[in-house]
Amino acid sequence: MKYSFVYIMTNKYRTTFYIGMTTNLSKRITEHAEGTGSLFTKKYNLKDLIYFEKFTDINQAIDRERQLKNWHKDWKLNLIRELNPKLETLIY
Repeated sequence: MKYSFVYIMTNKYRTTFYIGMTTNLSKRITEHAEGTGSLFTKKYNLKDLIYFEKFTDINQAIDRERQLKNWHKDWKLNLIRELNPKLETLIY
């Protein structure tokens, strides 16, 4: 079964967030860490994965990514803290 992921990247200070969607999370995280993931993550040095959701339907993942991108920063922080209270870097 193929999965899709919605994920949130941040910097070491946890001040800026990037929300993305991919079908290969480990590859995408590596790309961000190497500075090739996106211009935004490279510019703001967003290399830490702090949240992700897994989907079996890519359309649900796309819809969720759009939804999260429209959320206020506080809402995003509350969501992240539900599963990752210390905002620790996750390994995937």
